[in-house]
Amino acid sequence: MTEPINYDRPVSGISLAGSFADAWCHGYEKDSIGLIPCAEGGSSLDEWAIDGLLFRHAVEEARFAMETSELTGILWHQGESDSYHGGYKVYYNKLLLIFEALRKELGIPELPIIIGGLGDFLGKAGFGENCTEYKLINEELQRFALEQNNCYFVTAAGLASNPDGIHINAASQRKFGLRYFEAFSRRQHIFEPLEDENEILNSYNTREYTKSEKLYIKSMELALGKLSYEEFEYHLAEISKI
Repeated sequence: MTEPINYDRPVSGISLAGSFADAWCHGYEKDSIGLIPCAEGGSSLDEWAIDGLLFRHAVEEARFAMETSELTGILWHQGESDSYHGGYKVYYNKLLLIFEALRKELGIPELPIIIGGLGDFLGKAGFGENCTEYKLINEELQRFALEQNNCYFVTAAGLASNPDGIHINAASQRKFGLRYFEAFSRRQHIFEPLEDENEILNSYNTREYTKSEKLYIKSMELALGKLSYEEFEYHLAEISKI
């Protein structure tokens, strides 16, 4: 796994899924996790209509994964593209149709869904300046999670944006992923930032790389022209000694 996990468009940056998976691997050491990237940055709920391409793609990808794995949850983060021109007024019902259809199509009526809120940096600058109703969308997201079975809300409080004013920056995305995992593993809403987010992320970032990770890093350096093949062979031999 490398970031970004979802290659929808480069300007979207990384997602929260990487740190979610990292937290999973620490919390469930005997299990393996697979991620099914289906996100589409900048998409509205209308683009996720149940007869549309995004919905159908997500269902088919999930079904394919379910041939060899157990589907245990959906990580959902959307709302910026609906946070203006009164989009919040119909947001709840549109979201309900999508999630009901997802669970029905996948045959898992109680499939857990983790729903993240929108950042407080919206509505101020850059591409996010137009998201003037993000607080109202957050209210709908939170209400939805509170009222629907097996749905859990995760706050975006304290998260920061990229310079474009709409996409969450990498450091904040990783904090967001930890909050998503906390909600998923404990089956509870996360209304406040976690007290030890920075400490947890630091412990992940300073751990020793595995042999596979070291080999991948050197292979990438070779592909990018940062290493000669002779240098790569040297590092490969050193890694093999570990």
